[in-house]
Amino acid sequence: MSQQAERSGRCLCGRVTYLFRPAEPEVDACHCGMCRRWSGGPGLSVKAAGPPKIVGAEHLSIYKSSEWGERQFCRNCGSHLFYSAPSFGYFGVSAGSMDDLDGLSLTTEIFIDCKPDLYAFSNQTRKLTEAEFLAMASAPPEQE
Repeated sequence: MSQQAERSGRCLCGRVTYLFRPAEPEVDACHCGMCRRWSGGPGLSVKAAGPPKIVGAEHLSIYKSSEWGERQFCRNCGSHLFYSAPSFGYFGVSAGSMDDLDGLSLTTEIFIDCKPDLYAFSNQTRKLTEAEFLAMASAPPEQE
């Protein structure tokens, strides 16, 4: 795995800005009901290699949306910025809040069994059902 270049982003009003390094040059789409309700469509995110450097964190609100997940958004403009699942070791950045998406590819769709017929991506992606994703996410990490 090659180290990815640092990326920047911000909320709509600019009170929250961030820098982060993607784990991979990949965007994931989540079709679960919570992501669709939160974003108005599929949740598009980029997995971060580590915690982002946030300026204006005092403007963030955190909503604990499940036993294992949290969503962070700007409390001023409402932009959704981050999603984390600490027990799964996941911290994602909302692709829509990033300043530049060049070089990233949509590679994976999760909760594919929850996707409405309304839309479909034209490129080939890895597709995981809710059960497949949750089993993979809760599996212990492989030992090298």
